[in-house]
Amino acid sequence: MAKNTICVWYDKDAEAAARFYAATFPDSAVGAVIRAPGDYPDGKQRDVLVVEFTVAGIPCIGLNGGPAFKHNEAFSFQIATDTQEETDRYWNAIVGNGGQESECGWCKDKWGVSWQITPRVLSEALSAGGGQAKRAFDAMMSMRKIDIAAIEAARRG
Repeated sequence: MAKNTICVWYDKDAEAAARFYAATFPDSAVGAVIRAPGDYPDGKQRDVLVVEFTVAGIPCIGLNGGPAFKHNEAFSFQIATDTQEETDRYWNAIVGNGGQESECGWCKDKWGVSWQITPRVLSEALSAGGGQAKRAFDAMMSMRKIDIAAIEAARRG
């Protein structure tokens, strides 16, 4: 286990989520699957308790902690993309597998974890400042999945 690891709380599907992430994003994998040595409030002995996994190079653990805590947008994974094809692939994988669209490049997977699928061109436009940042920002505000061509057109004015 890495020295600093993100812990993501799941009701009971940490292993399924980790396997989905590993199949969807490059530089992702499932590591150790740790089973409960005894019964606990929301599970039984031998149930999957913790799953070590990596998402796009970030070490994580999934904790099957039960229904007490729910995900919200205060935590999200942000995935930088280089092309519309890559943006579409990640967006469609998340939304098309029981997830939910939101605004401005945000979506949620079927476990309720928030994702920002963010083309680099959008980040570059916002960082540039001035009119092009404002135009790109205004264009983004009307989008769900980010449309790179529309961001580039807005950036140019």
